[in-house]
This record gives sequence, C-alpha cells and structure tokens, in this order.
Amino acid sequence: MHDQDLNELLKVRREKLSDLQKRGIPPYGGSYKRTHLAAVVVNEFERLEGQEVSLAGRLMAKRGHGKATFADLQDSSGKVQLYVQLNQVGQDRYEIFKLLDIGDIIGVRGTVFRTRMGEVTVSVSDFVLLAKSLRPLPEKWHGLKDVELRYRQRYLDLIVNSESRRVFVTRSRVVAAMRRYLDERGFLEVETPMMQSIAGGAAARPFITYHNALDMQLYLRIAPELYLKRLLVGGFEKVYEINRNFRNEGVSTRHNPEFTMLELYQAYADYTDMMRLTEELLFHVVNTVLETTAISYQGTEIGFVPPWPRLGMLEAVKRHTGVDFGPLDAEGARNAVRGLGLDAEGRLSWGEAVNLAFEEMVQPSLVQPTFILDYPLDISPLAKKKPDDPRLTYRFELFINGWEIANAFSELNDPLDQYARFVAQLEKRRAGDEEAHAMDEDFVTALEYGMPPAGGLGIGIDRLVMLLTDSPSIRDVILFPLMRPRGEE
Repeated sequence: MHDQDLNELLKVRREKLSDLQKRGIPPYGGSYKRTHLAAVVVNEFERLEGQEVSLAGRLMAKRGHGKATFADLQDSSGKVQLYVQLNQVGQDRYEIFKLLDIGDIIGVRGTVFRTRMGEVTVSVSDFVLLAKSLRPLPEKWHGLKDVELRYRQRYLDLIVNSESRRVFVTRSRVVAAMRRYLDERGFLEVETPMMQSIAGGAAARPFITYHNALDMQLYLRIAPELYLKRLLVGGFEKVYEINRNFRNEGVSTRHNPEFTMLELYQAYADYTDMMRLTEELLFHVVNTVLETTAISYQGTEIGFVPPWPRLGMLEAVKRHTGVDFGPLDAEGARNAVRGLGLDAEGRLSWGEAVNLAFEEMVQPSLVQPTFILDYPLDISPLAKKKPDDPRLTYRFELFINGWEIANAFSELNDPLDQYARFVAQLEKRRAGDEEAHAMDEDFVTALEYGMPPAGGLGIGIDRLVMLLTDSPSIRDVILFPLMRPRGEE
C-alpha cells in the first residue's frame, strides 16, 4: 500500500471517528460483559441455537446487502459470523453499524441461528463500539517485507494470522506442562538474579549495565546455574527456574540475544538421572500438548518415544570421521581436525579440537533425539571429571534436528577442583577469550561448605517450541524478538 493511499484511508477513518462522536457514540467504551466466546457459539451450536448470547471482539470482515449486513467477529478463541438487519436494530443503529470499520472492536448481543448456507451466525439485536480502529489492517501477509512486519508489529501478526496465535498458545502450554511435571515430582520453582555482579554459569559474552546508586558495573545474566547450585548448598534438593538469559552474540534463525531456558538441579542425582528426566519430560510435553508421540519438522518426522540413543562424543566422532582422538595429544588433535578440512587456527586444546570435529562433522546428522555423552574437560568447567579418563567429564548434550536442545552435568562439587578450573578460565580470558567463564569466589566459598552430589539440566525452550510448532526461525516463537531500528537493515 502506497503512503498516499494509506494517508487517505487514515483520513477517512478519522472522519468516521468524528461522525460517530457527533452522533453521541463514545469511540472508546468501558468494560463489556460477555457470556460466550466465538468458538463456543460455533462448536456448541446445538445447545445454544435460539439462545441469546453476548460476544466481544474485533470486526474482521463486513459484507453489506442493502438492508442487512454480514460481518465476522474475532476474539481469542476464533471467529463467528454476525447478521445485522435494519428492521432488527433500527435505522439509526444500522447507520452507525455501517460506519464501523474492519478492525473496530465491538460488543454484540444477539440470537444464535444457522443460515441457509449452514453457517453458525449471531443475529444481532444490539451492539456497542468498544474501540475505534484508526488504521487499516494489512490485507496481504506474504513476502519478506511482511515477515519483517510480523516481528516488528507482532500485534498485527496476531490479529490477522491464526497460525501465529497457535504457535504462542502452544508455547504457553509447553511451559505450563513443564511446570506441572516438575511440580508433581517435588521440584521447587525459584527465582534468581537477572542482574549479577559476576557473569557466570556459562561460556558467553555478557551484556553490561551500570547501577548508579551502588556505583557498580553489573551484567545481565547469561545463566542462573551458580545461584541455583547455591540453593543446593542451602538445603533445597530439587529446584528449577524458567528463566530469561541474555548473551551478547549474533542473531540467527536459532539465536536471539534474549532467550528462555528451563534450568533445574537435583541433589543426590547424576547425569544418567538427568538423561532419564530429560527424555521423560520432553516425551510428556509432546504427548500432553500435541497429543502425539512424533512430530514433523520441515517435512522430517521426529519421534519422542524413550529411551533415546546414548553415544560418547569420542565414539560419535570416530564413527563419522574415522579419526580416533582418544590416543592423540593436543598437537595431534589439531593436526587431525586440519586433516578433516576444518579451520584449526590458534592454539586449540585437545578438547576444543574434539568438539570442533564433533560440531562440524557429527552434529548436523543428529536428527532424531540423541544424547552425546562425556564432553571434554576443556570445555566443561562446571562438570565432574570421569575418573577413568580425566580429560572427559560427566556431561551430555541432547541433540534434535541437529540442534543442541539440552545440556546437563553431574555437577562438580569439589571446591578445590572448581577453583582451579576458574583459574584456568581466567587465563583464557586474559588471552582474549571474552566468552571464558568468570571467577566467582563466593560460589567457591559456597562449595567449601559442602554441596551434595547433584545432576543439573538446562533445556532451551525457544528451540524446543520451534520444533513443536514447525517454525523455521526462533523469531517465530518469541513474541517480540530483537530487531534493528527501522532503516538500519
């Protein structure tokens, strides 16, 4: 729509607003008591036929036929047809109804019937204007520009796109199902700080802010892990948080700087317990919310019936590349990844080289839910070492559709080992690694009081919802994703 055309439509709507006000019609009404939702009227027609109902919602279509007008009313549940007759509402009220625009929000009272075409309809006896729409709704919803508009003006997307509404209803139900599952198993939901004096709990670049009154630099949380584990020290044995995390990284179809995680910890458990919990929880969510045991994502069927395959990282890399990294030292591992055609510039450690080979050569093939176990120590500073091979840890990640969906450890609870690993991370930071873990001495102090052995688990809710709603971009499942200011694309 050209700006000139839009300006003309805006002018016409303002004129209608003025006309309504001159007729004594308040353009922005108060509360309205409704008796039913649109979907209830449609789905329960046999029970409601001939009865009077009161509805409220947005006009989405109008079709005039002289002395009668059909219209579509949309609320949060769906749409129902309205039938407004001149001799039913009177000349003055009928003229007022004709002044209403698509997009206006109204309340209606009327009787339920079915038209000769078989459509469930409400014959309107009275109506009230609740909010006058001064801008026209978008007529077409296709193409790149409209995709950008969907993200920038999500309210428009939700008005005109029932599929978007379905995605976000599904997201809400996924989170609710997770909460119910954990609550029923004795987990306690808690809240931990989103502004932290130390950006810890993950390897990521933080957002930095400043507290004027305290004259101190703070970080938006990159993970709640270290605070949740403090609660284990304090005696809470099963805790979880559905949390917003912030990481100062690039934007892609799978990354948004602000994202949602489920993170939980269970005392006296380990990563094998977390594997069982992960597959049972996600199976429960899929089965409860979608009422199925398998989904289709972008044309590929993915099954969720447990148990899911478990494979060590070294074995997975060996199967896919033919390279056994186990006997190699750091230099040999770097040479091996170069031999696979991968960029191994810099002084990659042994574990970093193994992980690079895994991410590039193995991860994309992990379409069905698969647990990859025993991550290298170099990239797992908060996980417990494996005594039979101290280069590895009791850590797993869950992959679905080639994406990391969950990350879990047998948690490190040795304060001396934890302190040494923080020191090693500090060395990485000094060498220029902005994503290295920060030193958190208070957390080490907490560990010195004694933290029970525990399993910890984090699940990325945004990516999970992408899978369960067949959404190609993370922006499709975040109501208000971060966007560049207009004109800077």
